Amino acid sequence: MSWSKLKQNLNSFLCPALEGRVEYRATSYRYLPDKAGICYITVDKKNVLNMSDAANLIKWYQTELEIKNDPDIQIPISNEEMEAVRKDTKGNVPEDRLQVIARNRKITEHAKELLSAQSALSKSNFIVAATKFLATSIEESLESGDILLNILALVDRRVGKKRILSMSEKIKLKHPAVQFFYELRRSTL
Repeated sequence: MSWSKLKQNLNSFLCPALEGRVEYRATSYRYLPDKAGICYITVDKKNVLNMSDAANLIKWYQTELEIKNDPDIQIPISNEEMEAVRKDTKGNVPEDRLQVIARNRKITEHAKELLSAQSALSKSNFIVAATKFLATSIEESLESGDILLNILALVDRRVGKKRILSMSEKIKLKHPAVQFFYELRRSTL
């Protein structure tokens, strides 16, 4: 599918409140056939999501430690996770320490998922991901581990107000890029 047709399809699914604010852009290299070009998403004429640009408005994590030390990331701990730690430690650990251990385990797992999704995004081809988005259901795109599919689904008109509001807990566990577009969409409700 050509870029112009793909862009037209993506724009047709864009939430009415974000039309004119969110734009999909691409550059290409005419004389370098092995270069695919760069695709990026702008919000209010500012380059917000460009996979290869370090000057993004969105924070890109370099290490697992950065994620662990980020105060913006809040990881909820369930009773099942507390019980798993209690079982692993054979009940010899004080209750308040159990919560710290469970949180550290979960944030380590979360950090690995974020870095994996982020590295997949930096290697991905925007056109391939956008084509996949157009071919899959909105539910699959929202639940996907792919950052780009999440973003395209969040700005989609098929995602209603109720669903956006009910996703607030799940979004806390997503990459900052997904959180940015979630907050952008929430601000239009």
